[in-house]
Amino acid sequence: MLNLVIASGKGGTGKTTVAVNMALALEVENIQLIDCDVEEPNAHLFVKPKIEQSYDVGIPVPAVDLEKCSFCGRCAEVCAFNAIAVFHDQVMVLSELCHGCGSCSYLCPEKAITEFERPIGIVEKGLVGRLSFAHGCLNTGEAMSPPLIKAVKKLIDPKADTIIDAPPGTSCPVVAAISGCDYCLLVTEPTPFGLNDLDLALQMVRKLDIPAGVVINRCDIGDEAVEDYCRENNLPVLQKIPWDFELARLYARGEAAVLHLPKWRLRFQSLYARITELAREVAK
Repeated sequence: MLNLVIASGKGGTGKTTVAVNMALALEVENIQLIDCDVEEPNAHLFVKPKIEQSYDVGIPVPAVDLEKCSFCGRCAEVCAFNAIAVFHDQVMVLSELCHGCGSCSYLCPEKAITEFERPIGIVEKGLVGRLSFAHGCLNTGEAMSPPLIKAVKKLIDPKADTIIDAPPGTSCPVVAAISGCDYCLLVTEPTPFGLNDLDLALQMVRKLDIPAGVVINRCDIGDEAVEDYCRENNLPVLQKIPWDFELARLYARGEAAVLHLPKWRLRFQSLYARITELAREVAK
């Protein structure tokens, strides 16, 4: 089974378009689409799943019993994220900064710290035909998306082929989405911004030791710099998608191209087959 993640160094390159169309093009029984872009999930707008399960996700944050606390400051010392500040007779907990690691409660000499669950978002799971779908939605104003991304990834069926739509960029949420996957497909565009962010994304996936290939979207609107970069860095270009008014029209209507244009169904099926082949070669 293949865990494929679709990523990009910047937003707006067509990452979700590729993920959705590939998932819908595959005519297999065990296929999953997991939207890990929890800050702005939008894959559901195109696949239109019937949501069958929904539940809250939270992280454990500290609560301090001031009657037991000696204000020694040990909790603040061990907090790597500066989520606790200790004063002469008061302890301030900045719950938005807390990563839920539990160090403060474990190491408190007075056992004055307990933990409670602070909700950060929801996870939803459903079906569209034979396609299994799941995504997360981060609460408004919440900064801690990696725990929610990890909760969404727990729904991955190890017996199914999985396509993960990652958040854009190269920060912690992207690393959380990409980690542990078999292959990363980087979606870019032939512009200076596209090239710069492709370089950042490639550095990230190679640091994580994940094999990668590239899809160049809107391939006919820019220059050859991205393709030159791919050749220089031994990065295979697996698909080039031209600017197409019909694709744009379908996207604006929230429709997947593979459901209306047979040639694109074949192209995405071919792309997935090529990725599967490359992933198997790396795994040998």
